[in-house]
Amino acid sequence: MTQQKAAAPGRTRTWNVRLDIFEEDEDNTAVQAILRTGDNELVTRTTARRNPHDKPVPEIGDEYAAGRALLELGRRLVEAGATDAEDNAHG
Repeated sequence: MTQQKAAAPGRTRTWNVRLDIFEEDEDNTAVQAILRTGDNELVTRTTARRNPHDKPVPEIGDEYAAGRALLELGRRLVEAGATDAEDNAHG
């Protein structure tokens, strides 16, 4: 992420998250998560694999893969914030 000036009071921003879900086959689901802030973009890709003993229910794979993608996106966003805060403190 990039360094920005302090936000004006009452300023509102909209960030968009897009999840693209790919059924790779009956057992594997992949999700690409994209966060667009207007200034930057963060992208993650995660997967979920069905336990061979479970019945195939595509929605479950979607939920696991999407949840993992959102968690990874959140981790990367926090990491970017920490890096930007450190740069700001030393800049």
